[in-house]
Amino acid sequence: MCGICDRIKEIKAGNNPFLVKELETGYVIIGDYQHFKGYTLFLYKDHVVELFDLDEKTREKHLYEMSLVAEAVKNAFGADKMNYECLGNGEGGAHIHWHLFPRRDGDIENYGNNGRGPVWWYPREEMYSDKNRPSNEELENLKATLHRELDKLLKQE
Repeated sequence: MCGICDRIKEIKAGNNPFLVKELETGYVIIGDYQHFKGYTLFLYKDHVVELFDLDEKTREKHLYEMSLVAEAVKNAFGADKMNYECLGNGEGGAHIHWHLFPRRDGDIENYGNNGRGPVWWYPREEMYSDKNRPSNEELENLKATLHRELDKLLKQE
């Protein structure tokens, strides 16, 4: 069973509280855990495993939208740098989806080179701690902030 497909079923049923916006090729959702404030996922709408499995036009559109989402995350949450991951071999399943991490200097303090390094240098048990789950109010604020930035960028198209 594919965890990303399960999330998309929840979205289509109106039962995913993390949904920010639907785009042509995917769904923008706020991450369940927010150690990296503004952490966002972009889920490809259909169950496709690899980017090269998409036809050229669809792949270009998806990558464009993913970049647009990343820019909106950076603007919305004041990132110094964005980190992008498209793995698909973990718990979520083999389904194209992007992890978009807004990074700030020192956000993995004591775990990297002067607080710098990949997000995975930060201990998993701390990253996925309940203290990093947004409250309902925080979640709504995160979603609204990102939604505004996405709408600004989409109007510029």
